[in-house]
Amino acid sequence: MAGTIPSGGRGNFPLVSLNSDGRSHPLLNALTIFTLLIGLASFVLGLVIRNVPSASGLGWAITTSATGLAAMLVGLFGQMISATREQRILIVTGIIAGFVGLALGLAHGGFSG
Repeated sequence: MAGTIPSGGRGNFPLVSLNSDGRSHPLLNALTIFTLLIGLASFVLGLVIRNVPSASGLGWAITTSATGLAAMLVGLFGQMISATREQRILIVTGIIAGFVGLALGLAHGGFSG
């Protein structure tokens, strides 16, 4: 009957995929996930060294700066060769998070030791 809720099955959940063009991009997907995870890690480390007084050592700042720089460089390369919109969205998110982490790391002495 039309208009009824289907019983069983998968439901109406959307399919989440980085390959919306129908082709597999394993290297691009790996670069995308790397950029996002390392960028978010740098962002979190930057917030930690900014807000936690006991975590203000030079080692924390260097780690934060290095992860932020890695996220930005890998992300910029991944952005140039990305194939789908979903990849670009996650890459830009990782680049921005990495930039904030890099800036906070540099503000607390990263790469100056």
